[in-house]
Parts: sequence; C-alpha cells; structure tokens
Amino acid sequence: MHKPVISKLVMIRKTDEFSSVFSFRRRFSSAFLVIHYKPQAVTETKVGFVVAKKIAKLAVDRNYMRRVLRELCRQELHILNSVDIVIQVKKPFKNSHFLILKQELVMLFDKIQHKVMQEKIDHA
Repeated sequence: MHKPVISKLVMIRKTDEFSSVFSFRRRFSSAFLVIHYKPQAVTETKVGFVVAKKIAKLAVDRNYMRRVLRELCRQELHILNSVDIVIQVKKPFKNSHFLILKQELVMLFDKIQHKVMQEKIDHA
C-alpha cells in the first residue's frame, strides 16, 4: 500500500485572508474542531489555525495544538482541492486524542470536498 504524497503546507498568515474565509460563513464542526472554508479558483489549498487563549491559557499548549494540527494537515491535505481553510480549536486536546483528532480531520475534509464539488456541479 503506497502513502499519499505529503506536500508542504501553504499557510494563511494575513488578517485579510483569515477575514475572507470567516466572512464566507461556511463551516463544518466536530467535537474538537471547527473548520471554516472558502472555495478558490486556484488549485492550491491554504491553511490557517486559530487556537484561542480561552481554550488554552499557556502559549506552550496553544503552540502544541497548532503543531499537531499542522502535521495532521500536512498528511491529510491531499483530500482537499482549491479551498482555503481555517481550523479553529473548540476544546483542548492532548496527545492521547491524536487518533480521534485525525479521524475528525479526515471526516471534515471529506465533507468539505464533497460540499465544494456539489456546489461546482450545481453552478455548472
């Protein structure tokens, strides 16, 4: 069994880019995550992460969550096409939640891709 190609992430860094994804008002959520998305005309997928101080007071914990999400995205982003996403953490997670988090991320990515493809078909 071969592994999918693991690519370098293109990050959303600017406030305007985050705002454009949030203002598109499309999202899917699970127990740990909320993923906001916005379809794009270009083929690359951009990713941004939001971990609020309300979720984890210590910067160390917020950075850990971002690091875990970044790695999971790097492994699973091949599912998505032409979409900007912002992943927002709903509740704190530890390393014991890794497999659950991965399953949630894959499920949400599948939902997003299905919805985006459905919208493209409807508009065509």
